[in-house]
Amino acid sequence: MPRHIPQTTSLTLEPHQVIIKPLVTEKGVHKSTRNNAYTFEINKLATKEDVRRAVEKLFDVKVVKVATQNRKGKFRRTRFRLGRTADWKKAIVTLDEEHRIDFF
Repeated sequence: MPRHIPQTTSLTLEPHQVIIKPLVTEKGVHKSTRNNAYTFEINKLATKEDVRRAVEKLFDVKVVKVATQNRKGKFRRTRFRLGRTADWKKAIVTLDEEHRIDFF
């Protein structure tokens, strides 16, 4: 049964707390060059508006759209033990045409 994390309106995250790390993958680099969309791993409590503010403040760009996904952890096996990776949240941020973010 999935656990529900209640959203509280009094909780405000700082920009450096919202974005955990950029996801630089082959698919993500393709999206950034074609669609000007960048992918980030974000805090599970962050909302789309939190992500928008954090990206605009940290990278000094204009955000057009934010899409978020809750990703389930995967089951992994090491020798005789069965474990599970943590659940995490992902954000795909589309920027204005004039703006770019350089990770490399």
